[in-house]
Amino acid sequence: MAASFKGQGAITDINVTPLVDVVLVLLIVLMVTATAIASQSIPMDLPQGTTGEASDAVLEVAIDRQGQFFADGVAVDAAGLDGAIAAAAGREGIRARISADRAVAHGSVVELMDRLRRGGIMNFAIAMDAPPAESAAP
Repeated sequence: MAASFKGQGAITDINVTPLVDVVLVLLIVLMVTATAIASQSIPMDLPQGTTGEASDAVLEVAIDRQGQFFADGVAVDAAGLDGAIAAAAGREGIRARISADRAVAHGSVVELMDRLRRGGIMNFAIAMDAPPAESAAP
């Protein structure tokens, strides 16, 4: 039996709720992939370690071979780095991941850690590469 719509005109309204849901999901996917791509775009020769763990860092900071600072994949000077740290420090549960090229002096990494702490970010992880599978201990 077919439904009857007597007395009602044509339905001309568009329900935008599903459209908004789809757009928000696409925006989240774009933000996650853009962050992942940006963090992978800085050429880095990271030290290897066997005890590393996955980290869900919110702020990615890096120092390349030339000593250039990067915040979330964007090259910044010292003032720009401090600004990025200050902007991120207001978020609850903020963590940073420090990536430093193997050739970077230890003092530069300590300076970066000190900048993070002065900016209010107390939790951070040091990025490292996993050793090749054949050299991993059984």
